[in-house]
Amino acid sequence: MINTAIKAAIDAGEAILEIYAQDFEVEFKADESPLTSADKAAHCIIVQALEATPYPVLSEESGEITYEERRGWETYWLVDPLDGTKEFIKKNGEFTVNIALIEHGVPILGVVYVPVLETLYCGMLDVGCRTWNVESGMSAWKATECGGKSVEEIVESAVPLSTSRISLSTKQRALRVVASKSHCNEETLTFISALEKKHGKAELVSRGSSLKLCMVAEGSADIYPRIAPTMEWDTAAAHAVVTAAGGTVAVYGTTEALVYNKENLLNPSFVVSGI
Repeated sequence: MINTAIKAAIDAGEAILEIYAQDFEVEFKADESPLTSADKAAHCIIVQALEATPYPVLSEESGEITYEERRGWETYWLVDPLDGTKEFIKKNGEFTVNIALIEHGVPILGVVYVPVLETLYCGMLDVGCRTWNVESGMSAWKATECGGKSVEEIVESAVPLSTSRISLSTKQRALRVVASKSHCNEETLTFISALEKKHGKAELVSRGSSLKLCMVAEGSADIYPRIAPTMEWDTAAAHAVVTAAGGTVAVYGTTEALVYNKENLLNPSFVVSGI
């Protein structure tokens, strides 16, 4: 499963970069979110690859799959072929390919690929992956310069990920809070202000797409509050990476983890924490 997901993500990333280097048209869906030929190309590549596995696929670009059909899915793939389409259109490089394996509502495997940086993040929680984890010594890891490499070469060059786990009581340094480039609203600023009143001035960092969660997973940020709408496919893959790295992705104001395959695929507000 992990080999299939990694290869699909990198193949999709290569197709995305080909379109990224050209002039491309932008369409708009019914919800006014943008759509490009890169989203479509990546979707086709990933779905074709994952169809070789035993599990169904739910992609952002899939035709509508009713809850009545998917409610019986115990294990399935959840895919965002191009997360950060707005960043893709702006050509700032901060977009990702997200592939997650969901089991009983929990992301047990996540692959996040950053095509422009040729960087791959991976996290695994599944019992079926334990042999792989023991052999590699890693549950969450990151690999760079992935372009043109085999999956085996990528894994061999990978380094383990761990969240920062900073002790706020000792004030070792400023709290690093990552915020969305496109959705830093008043509620988010209020949340950050409350953190600063408790822990001192925070260092703010902005990123696009699921890179925000990956920053927490790798320890380059401590907290990511998302008090704005997201869909399940936006978060699932990076959620698995964060959890495997020792962090949490909890519903805002609670300690309950985000769950997946809900009747309504819209996520509640949440906070990603690596401390």
